[in-house]
Amino acid sequence: MSMEIHGTVAPGFEAVRDAFAANWERHGEVGASVCATVNGEVVFDLWGGTATYDNGERPWAEDTIVNVWSTTKTMSFLCCLLLADRGELDLYAPVATYWPEFAAGGKDQIATRHIMGHTAGLSGWDAPLEMSDLLDHDKLVGLHASQAPWWEPGSGSGYHALSQGYLLGEIVNRVTGRSLGQFFADEITGPLGADFHIGTSAEHDSRIAHVIAPPFGLGDDPNAPEVDPSSIASRTFSNPAMDAAFSSTIPWRRAEVPAAGGHGNARSVAAIHTLTANGGVAGGQQIISPEGLERIFDVQAEGMDMVLLGTDLRLGMGFGLPGPMLPLPNPRTCYWGGWGGSLAIIDMDLHLSFSYVMNKMEASLTGDRRGAGPLLATYAILTA
Repeated sequence: MSMEIHGTVAPGFEAVRDAFAANWERHGEVGASVCATVNGEVVFDLWGGTATYDNGERPWAEDTIVNVWSTTKTMSFLCCLLLADRGELDLYAPVATYWPEFAAGGKDQIATRHIMGHTAGLSGWDAPLEMSDLLDHDKLVGLHASQAPWWEPGSGSGYHALSQGYLLGEIVNRVTGRSLGQFFADEITGPLGADFHIGTSAEHDSRIAHVIAPPFGLGDDPNAPEVDPSSIASRTFSNPAMDAAFSSTIPWRRAEVPAAGGHGNARSVAAIHTLTANGGVAGGQQIISPEGLERIFDVQAEGMDMVLLGTDLRLGMGFGLPGPMLPLPNPRTCYWGGWGGSLAIIDMDLHLSFSYVMNKMEASLTGDRRGAGPLLATYAILTA
């Protein structure tokens, strides 16, 4: 029996619903949502399956939200791009221009662009950390302010899995006097009415789905080649060792973790990136200029990543760009995804904003077949 899918599909996009429904039989999906806008209009907004909430299991609902892990990073990128568009943040200026303490340890020439592009050499921390330390923004940015980079900044990428959000968050705070989560709410989700939260308040707890953690932790794939514990990859993922189940705790929800702690669903991710796909316009409002968004395509790194071993990345100003890892059909496309399978794809040529969000996490950090099916169906329809 096929999975019952809820929501809306515009005429001509029925194949996306079929591809989405097939995920339950083909890939063991549990609960998920998928949504896309084209030219600013919703062409499908679908959800289905089950989810576990604080008070038990029930169907994934229209308003269900969940921790989307690194898809949150795309929201942090938008905050920095918006500040740059307003002339308040120079992405090429030293971070120490705004955060003087950051110059210590030979970091006086590291710019915001290096952090956006994962080339800053700050993918982890020297000081031993516990998972609870991820709730302490001030401690983590203080440690990074005094720490020397792990490689020559700008020389190559090393995925800043968790550290990127704290670093960008502190830059936003130094520039605006507001936390990144507050700035994001004031300037982006508030005007758009988008249901996405970085630092999620108690009023939303009843509709937050728990993630179903993968069988092993971040960077602990037992099938992967053994990694030297002193390597940059091992140091990045092991300190602290991350248990996905931590995301279902109240302290994690309340904390602002701008690289990994955002809560939303496919509808809210697609709604926010409608502005990215349409020259800065969404909901009839010009949030950022087209020129401000063109900075996304300012390439910051190309080649094998030092943390995501075996991954050949092409990175723009924050977002991933079409390349060996994700050979998307149109050059003016950008993307990022989250641990476990969440996904945001923005195709500026087709004015497409696509998102997939789910509760069952796969272990991979670099791709998932569940989002791929509906995405490929979408492209087939738009390019027919």
